[in-house]
Parts: sequence; C-alpha cells; structure tokens
Amino acid sequence: MSGLTSTARMLRVEVVYALPDRQILLTLEVEQGATARMAVERSGILQRHPEVDLERTKLGVFGRLVSSGTPLQDGDRVEIYRPLIANPRQARRERAHRGPRRPLRG
Repeated sequence: MSGLTSTARMLRVEVVYALPDRQILLTLEVEQGATARMAVERSGILQRHPEVDLERTKLGVFGRLVSSGTPLQDGDRVEIYRPLIANPRQARRERAHRGPRRPLRG
C-alpha cells in the first residue's frame, strides 16, 4: 500500500465577520463533525482580529444564534457577532421621538 487514505468527509463552510467598514468572508473546508468554534479558529480570523474573544463573542449560523459547540453542516455560514454599541430598542425610541426625517431641499 502506498499510503493511508482519509475517510473523513470534508465540509465546505464560510466564516463571516462584519466590521463597521467592511465584511470579511472566508471559505474553508473542515472535517465532518467540526463545530462553529473550530471553523472560526481554523479560519485565521482570531489572528487577524484579536478583539474576537470566543469566550464572550456570540456566533450564529445563517442568522440563528448557536453555541460554539454546534456541529456544522456542509454549506453553513458561521457568523461572528460584534457587541452592540447601542440598545436597538432604545435607538428606535429615540428616532421615533425625533420624528420623521424631512427631505433636504436644495
């Protein structure tokens, strides 16, 4: 025999991290059974963005919040969520209080 062959099925997944000015989308292959955390770790995002703390950062798959230990399926998109800088409910209240925007006239 010339070598061992791997019987592990590989999954193609994406890892996405949105910054205020751009979005990073990385496509990678992980072994079947890989978790959301494993995909983020293997993507290289943590080295490029050390502010991402997987102990506190929330993750999602296609907009649905998941735990870091959630097993992935082929084609999944793992999303890394940044902390909110404002409470969305409070921001809506403040916009409603200011009233409708008026178009600029020029």
